[in-house]
Amino acid sequence: MLRLTELRLPLDHAEDALRPAIVRKLGIADADLLSFTVYKRAYDARKKAAIVLTYSVDVQVRDEPAVLAAKHGDPHVRPAPDMQYRFVGHAPADFHAQGRPRPLVVGFGPCGIFAALVLAQMGLRPIVLERGKQVRERTQDTWGLWRKGVLDPQSNVQFGEGGAGTFSDGKLWSQISDPRHLTRKVLDEFVKAGAPEEILFVSKPHIGTFRLVGVVEKMRAEIEALGGEVRFGQQVTDVLLEPQGEAHAMRGVTLASGEQLRADHVVLALGHSARDTFRMLHERGVSMEAKPFSVGFRIEHPQGVIDRARFGPNAGNAILGAADYKLVHHAKNGRSVYSFCMCPGGTVVAATSEPERVVTNGMSQYSRNERNANAGIVVGISPQDYRQDGRSEGPVNPLDGMAFQRIWESRAYALGGGGYVAPGQLVGDFVKRQPSSALGSVQPSYKPGVRMTDLAQPGAESLPVYVLDAIREALPAFERQIAGFSMPDAVLTGVETRTSSPLRITRNRAHESLNVRGLYPAGEGAGYAGGIMSAGVDGIEVAESVARAMLGVS
Repeated sequence: MLRLTELRLPLDHAEDALRPAIVRKLGIADADLLSFTVYKRAYDARKKAAIVLTYSVDVQVRDEPAVLAAKHGDPHVRPAPDMQYRFVGHAPADFHAQGRPRPLVVGFGPCGIFAALVLAQMGLRPIVLERGKQVRERTQDTWGLWRKGVLDPQSNVQFGEGGAGTFSDGKLWSQISDPRHLTRKVLDEFVKAGAPEEILFVSKPHIGTFRLVGVVEKMRAEIEALGGEVRFGQQVTDVLLEPQGEAHAMRGVTLASGEQLRADHVVLALGHSARDTFRMLHERGVSMEAKPFSVGFRIEHPQGVIDRARFGPNAGNAILGAADYKLVHHAKNGRSVYSFCMCPGGTVVAATSEPERVVTNGMSQYSRNERNANAGIVVGISPQDYRQDGRSEGPVNPLDGMAFQRIWESRAYALGGGGYVAPGQLVGDFVKRQPSSALGSVQPSYKPGVRMTDLAQPGAESLPVYVLDAIREALPAFERQIAGFSMPDAVLTGVETRTSSPLRITRNRAHESLNVRGLYPAGEGAGYAGGIMSAGVDGIEVAESVARAMLGVS
């Protein structure tokens, strides 16, 4: 099998144009091309009037050695990599009958799902503990916040089956290094569970919230069919540790009900909002450290503005779909401002998990056909920015980031006037440093609603002044990259505070806690992922480490 890359065709090419393009590229007769499949399809929109599609294609030819010899030195013709996933081992049928405790997976977001799935596929029959509800019940509770302003702290955008990724754009791409092609394993499992097959080859695959619901349910069903168990409404409130030299060993967990479960191997696949669990782990002495994250606002534009800026006369093309963007600006105050979790044709959603706090996030359906585009416009902050002890040196308390987030989430709730209404401001007014009293042409999508105000009112700022200043400087700079980005009627909605975990539960190369043997911090909440794809890959790798420890394989 060969892989051809950078095969370029016009956006409007004929349906049967790919085969002759492959034959021309390889310099072979048509009869010598035995078969081909598209591995990846992307687009090059640098010339908006002449957008081209770029293909990576896996092909079978009659005489592969001869073709490789003829194309020696061509970086775009190479042997196709082996992307087949191979398990590190498999438990014998009587493995657990010998009295060995089953592995626990705490959390059933993308990381927990893939950790549990791979453990189940290796015959290790994991028990999953998820504090929230099944995804369809959770969806009803989430809509309860959006439509009625009623929050369930255990069942919301952050907590429940599928994790925070369920209420997002369902993005399935990542910039992580992936030498083992584990992202392919993630995509294959999603397709197996009902995701559209196009996610295997489009350059920026996504599923969307409504489709993710069914996919997650099918993946849970497979875990259970393989001997795993998924328990909902099961919040872990303590860990059972046994002293072992200068460290500890994992012996199980305690649930909110008081029940204790014995386990020597626990995957800690928490979300980045599991603040009470973070505090408990810190009190138990589990090794962790403060880490950088980002805070900012959600910005909304008409999707058509973004489409025309990115695609010019090709805006609206079905293959291109709704346009996205990725922006970065380095402000004069030393802060980096960047777009985060861009959702084409989507909505801004209420994403709090705690009473009387406002948190925003973005979400899209598979169709991406809502009227607005939205993205987080966020500013990077360091542990020194949010430390609470007033010192300028020494380690920062790992819990200080949570305290910092809560300050601004509570401020946003107050600025919105209560009821989980979010504070908002027109971009034009924000740049001019004047309050907004009415909406313009852009109608914000956030529910329960948006109250127009001054996000930078002196003494009642919605975010730190250095964040506000950096965003104010970045908006006109982004206009130079995307025409219309700083349009006066675009809407800023506050606040976006949970871009990533504010701490990292430290681990070694075997994915095991630095000071608790048998505890495996994993995924976004533990500080090792950012998004569905990277969380899924981390879940797979952690599951492999657990399997090696349990099965005694290298």
